[in-house]
Amino acid sequence: MRGTTGRVPILPKDRDPRLITIRRGGTLTDEHHQLLADWALDCAEHVLPLFEEHQPQDSRPRVAIEAGRGWIRGDVRMTDSRRMAFEANAAARDVPDPAKFAALSAGQAAAVPHVAEHDLGAAAYAIRAAGARVSPSDAARARAAERDWQRQQLPGAVRELVLDDQRRRSAICWHVFDD
Repeated sequence: MRGTTGRVPILPKDRDPRLITIRRGGTLTDEHHQLLADWALDCAEHVLPLFEEHQPQDSRPRVAIEAGRGWIRGDVRMTDSRRMAFEANAAARDVPDPAKFAALSAGQAAAVPHVAEHDLGAAAYAIRAAGARVSPSDAARARAAERDWQRQQLPGAVRELVLDDQRRRSAICWHVFDD
């Protein structure tokens, strides 16, 4: 999803080397990259029913999540998972917000193999999906509950990295990570 500046809103202008893989000049190990991907996929899968209830015949977001899981196992190439991310994003068109945000969460999660920083995109869109599924008066509570659930799922090895990144990028992620 592109903002008015022409860039993906959830990605920072200045990249954090802790979220760039070692082979690309950063410090992120393959093991931690996979943990970030797995967490992002869990976030997306948690809200996927919001899409599937509205579009039961459209499997693109689920296929994207499965591609991301395949990448973790070594069965799917990064480029194929990334291609499925675009498919999940396309599924988000012309559907109500809860379904749209759930599909976009799946797309972001499937893009983590390509760019680890998409992990927060998956989490942020999942939080937005949770908030969009309830009345406006209950939205803040639903978003907080989803954010808290996500944080409980964080693997210990990347927990502080993700929490620090959430503080750093919350402003470009619609402030969904603000406590």
